[in-house]
Amino acid sequence: MYVGRFVVVAPGIGGYRVSSRSFPNRRITDRGETLTVGPTPDAPDTDNPYVSYNCARAVETPAGEPLAALGNGSHVDPIAEKLERGYPARDALASALLALDYEKDDYDTPRVAGVVDAEEATIGVVRRDALLVEAVDEPTVVATYETDSPEPYDLTATDAQSAATELLGADLEHPVCAAGATVNDDGVSLAFDNGED
Repeated sequence: MYVGRFVVVAPGIGGYRVSSRSFPNRRITDRGETLTVGPTPDAPDTDNPYVSYNCARAVETPAGEPLAALGNGSHVDPIAEKLERGYPARDALASALLALDYEKDDYDTPRVAGVVDAEEATIGVVRRDALLVEAVDEPTVVATYETDSPEPYDLTATDAQSAATELLGADLEHPVCAAGATVNDDGVSLAFDNGED
């Protein structure tokens, strides 16, 4: 089954996977507190604005609380910025998703996102027909296709690297790369798996 890009979040852990039929020549790059999806050096040139973006960011709230923001596009940055200004996760997700709306491509691709806290998690999606944001206490997934409403997900990983690797290896079509994040009292850990040996 092809579900496209998807986010999985739970209290303390989350991840994001790029699955792509159209633009498989992509990888994740570590930029410190941010993981960025972008084309590989051998990727064909494209003017598609949805190919490169920050997919995971470590955030600290004004109260010093560590959080991770994850998602499939340019909405990750305003979500992270709102969290850094003290917005609750629900409000940061809802306002950024509503402002940027679904992607105006041939498929009306939904935007998916999640916020991970040490003790809680929030997941969201904006589609052509709906904006959904939910607080979750068990691993929950939302994807750009098929699974475009939050539903339970069997995530067994306990650290950021294994979350990225588990999502990349999930039995869903056209895997490209994946990111993982964990959040605890010590802060945020980010990791990625580009499927390279």
